[in-house]
Amino acid sequence: MMKAAILGIAGPSLTAAERALLAELPPTGIILFGRNIVSPPQLAALIDDLRSALPPQAVLMIDQEGGRVARMRAPHWPELPPAATLGTLYATDPEAARNAARAHGAALGAMAREAGFDIVTAPVLDVPSEGASAVIGDRAISANPVAVGVLGADIAWGLLFQGIQPVMKHLPGHGRATLDSHHALPHVDAANLDADFAPFAANRALPWGMTAHIVYDHLDPANPATFSPTIIETIIRTRIGFRGILVSDDLAMNALTGPAASRAVRALAAGCDIALFCPGDLADNRAVLEAIPDLAPGLIPRLKAPSLP
Repeated sequence: MMKAAILGIAGPSLTAAERALLAELPPTGIILFGRNIVSPPQLAALIDDLRSALPPQAVLMIDQEGGRVARMRAPHWPELPPAATLGTLYATDPEAARNAARAHGAALGAMAREAGFDIVTAPVLDVPSEGASAVIGDRAISANPVAVGVLGADIAWGLLFQGIQPVMKHLPGHGRATLDSHHALPHVDAANLDADFAPFAANRALPWGMTAHIVYDHLDPANPATFSPTIIETIIRTRIGFRGILVSDDLAMNALTGPAASRAVRALAAGCDIALFCPGDLADNRAVLEAIPDLAPGLIPRLKAPSLP
């Protein structure tokens, strides 16, 4: 069995202590960031090492959207534009924008597949509001919810075409947040969030989704979405209708408080299927893995995309 967590590792190679922990308490997967990626040969060696250290069902994930969120970077890999360029094109030529979005997703997927990943944490389906934090910014496709839903589906199609699982984020919507959840806990006090939910509802059949570390005051004033059974069940699962695998955003973000293990326990208790903890600290990784349950067995066949013919 695998523990219901996806974890980061510290550097560009797997240490002996990390390998021992993965053998003792196997997680559902590993996520890689820029600190883990130096060159194609180094990345290939690391991924081979991770595959040998993890159960065969475990997944490898990368946070790669295009624009400023890119862990595989030039000169070794292509630089893709931010998603906002697709929304700008959609305003004047929707058909060209849809073709570009599919190509964008396919390019992301091809890079990920060739490197050996299973999952890419895109598309961003947040609908930005005026005055919102720049943390989303040009990562958002458009301020038009219809464009976000359509082009987000096309990006996801491109990823799936390459055999890569997309992760839509950040449920149920990060676009109104005026604070960066990496550093502080945002509150959203708007009562009508229909426009925020719409792109996620349009893509509710996607295989993976990621929560937002945001308090929605009219839905659950006491808890951010990641820790809120009310928001996960009532909004994400029922109103939006998402039935895929729900992973938390990075539980190490400063929007949240408490020890690593308690954050993971809270996210899973609230209804997340998998806890995401990214910094790669060995002691925190162990604490998380020791505190949480195994991944639900029924989710194991759904972790990876079906094999391409």
